Amino acid sequence: MKIAVICVTEKGLSKSYEIKKEIECDIYTISKLKENGTKLIENSLSDTYREICLKYNAFIFITSTGIAVRVISPYLKGKDKDPAVLVVDQEGNFVISLLSGHLGGANELTSKIAKILKSIPVITTASDISGKIAVDTIAMRINSKIEDLESAKKVTSLIVAGEKVQLKVPHNITSYNPSGVIIVSNREKIEISKIIPKNLIVGIGCKKGKTKNEIIDAIKDSFKKNNLSLQGIRFFATIDIKKNEKGIIEAAKSFEKELKIINKEDIKLVHRKFKGSEFVFKSVGVYSVSAPSAYLASNKKGKLLVEKLKYDGITLSIFEEETSDRKDLCDRDRSR
Repeated sequence: MKIAVICVTEKGLSKSYEIKKEIECDIYTISKLKENGTKLIENSLSDTYREICLKYNAFIFITSTGIAVRVISPYLKGKDKDPAVLVVDQEGNFVISLLSGHLGGANELTSKIAKILKSIPVITTASDISGKIAVDTIAMRINSKIEDLESAKKVTSLIVAGEKVQLKVPHNITSYNPSGVIIVSNREKIEISKIIPKNLIVGIGCKKGKTKNEIIDAIKDSFKKNNLSLQGIRFFATIDIKKNEKGIIEAAKSFEKELKIINKEDIKLVHRKFKGSEFVFKSVGVYSVSAPSAYLASNKKGKLLVEKLKYDGITLSIFEEETSDRKDLCDRDRSR
């Protein structure tokens, strides 16, 4: 998580340094308080926030709550897109989780900052104050995306109200991603919320000059053929020889995902484990590009769902990582 701390008073700056001692962050302050290691709030706080709001995952305002609200309000997009926002008073008495408590991680960060400053954490989300877990908290903890925020809100409301809500992790089905679910219930209406794990790494190889649209079309088609959600993409990967390939770069940007560049020398260590071709070897010096790129960019725990899909001058591979909390979730479900 990339964090920015914003302060406008001497006491606020002092609290900022207390935070910086314990967690990595950038400190933004006004010109008269600027010191080595801090960044300048230029023109106005609102102007500075506008310029940096996309660069950080979390903002800690050591200001009044009113200042923080007025600064961030013009740039809010939705709970699944907004950064975590915290407010700390300059005396460090309270740390308030103001925005994106669950999906943005503001609630967890609030607890962490409160421990650092020996402050009182102020968290107002219903599920947290009642000691219950929300759907979006589950999604955040397993690095996943909620398919529909409205259904997630309804299911979380049931949890908060004390209704029985099951976390369905099928034990008699070998696939972690079932294509169907059977629900046994005498309730006429059942609220269902789907969480999409962001654990798919897409390896790309292509001939020189392939356009963004050609690559995007290939990606969409490959996901459709394999019944996969594009929202499950974690990032893309390709060999270093293709690091300046415009079509690949622009395609990754269109999905708003990182493009990881894999060193050819690293691919040489594993490329024979995957389906390859003499043509690719003569062209780039390895037998396969997309599959080893996807594998090496992953946490290496999981499987290749798609080892090689060929389009006109484009090759795609899809690696599915095991989600880190899958075992914990299964264990919790069994214990109930």
